[in-house]
Amino acid sequence: MLAPLGEPLPGAARRVDFFIVGVQKGGTTALDSMLRRHPAVQMARRKEAHFFDDERLDWSRPDPAGLHDLFDWSARTVRRGEATPIYIYWPQAIERLAAYNPHARLVICLRHPAFRAHSHWRMVTTWQKEDLPFCRAIREGRARVAQGPEDDRRLFSYVERGFYAAQIARLLTHFPRRQLLFLRTDRLWSQTETELARLLDFLQLPQARIALADYIVPVVSTEATPMAAADHAYLCRLYDGDIRATSQITGLDLEDWLDPGYAEPMGG
Repeated sequence: MLAPLGEPLPGAARRVDFFIVGVQKGGTTALDSMLRRHPAVQMARRKEAHFFDDERLDWSRPDPAGLHDLFDWSARTVRRGEATPIYIYWPQAIERLAAYNPHARLVICLRHPAFRAHSHWRMVTTWQKEDLPFCRAIREGRARVAQGPEDDRRLFSYVERGFYAAQIARLLTHFPRRQLLFLRTDRLWSQTETELARLLDFLQLPQARIALADYIVPVVSTEATPMAAADHAYLCRLYDGDIRATSQITGLDLEDWLDPGYAEPMGG
């Protein structure tokens, strides 16, 4: 249960209330930006604190100072939230989050995995950290994720991060379903008012007139090569079963994602 809005908690009882845990390139920057404009929300001073996926910390005796220093704990009547979209994917991140606050509410934005993969590749290419074209990165390039060091698993997991069903099943072993909210990224733009009302209700926040005016992405990568039809078809075949499983486990209707002609209402 979320703590009631009221007096700030003493140090020993301080806990961040909610987390946007995924998925990368799923609109989490836009959602973070929107929530920052809500008068009863305090988001971390920077998006992507990368606390629970920090392998340098001693997780046998974790010190939450690195997370808590990103908030003003003197502020009253606010919900505190943080958005790091790798949490849903990174090994042990969800387990660590559950140990930190088993009552936290988690928001998961899901984007069609083929489009998510291509957007992820465009971002890493823009960073000049990817030498492979998309067609190779999603095929033989996957060996880097399975066999490579930590940085490779973070950077090149274009395909792996799109298998949502297993990641969500893991969430459900650590958090009850009532503490999870699944949003479709495309519907945040096509049905904005309805989806934002769902989000604010889930976080037990007063409704507010806040809109997602733009599809905000942290890296402008729209000039990169568009996804080839053959690569799109390959990924759609690869993800078909997982999309069906994700629909079943989340309760979201994802039937349109199975249509080869599906198109997103946003770019980036």
